[in-house]
Amino acid sequence: MNLEAKYPKLFEKLEDKEVELRHLLNVDENYEDFDSEEYEFDFEEYNYVIYIAEPVQQALGEAKMEEFIVKLHDKDVFEHFLVSERDLYGVKSSLGGEEITSLVLDLVEEIV
Repeated sequence: MNLEAKYPKLFEKLEDKEVELRHLLNVDENYEDFDSEEYEFDFEEYNYVIYIAEPVQQALGEAKMEEFIVKLHDKDVFEHFLVSERDLYGVKSSLGGEEITSLVLDLVEEIV
């Protein structure tokens, strides 16, 4: 996927144009891990953890980051949505990780 072509408004605001998807956000499947306290999201209620990386946060700015969180929360595809930190969310959705990634980046592109 050519990220710069698909998300031109976002890339216009990024300082480093040579970023990869993992530098923008991470959408990880949440699972029960008995050995780690890393995530505070119950795997039965939140099947994905979304992390919004610093370049995206900077591109949005504080006010638009708040707008982004509200709009993401209001998406019908999420049964559960929990903001742990400004850049870390637990969600429950029937969508897959790639679909959630696209949804998040599409929303960023719309807002930025």
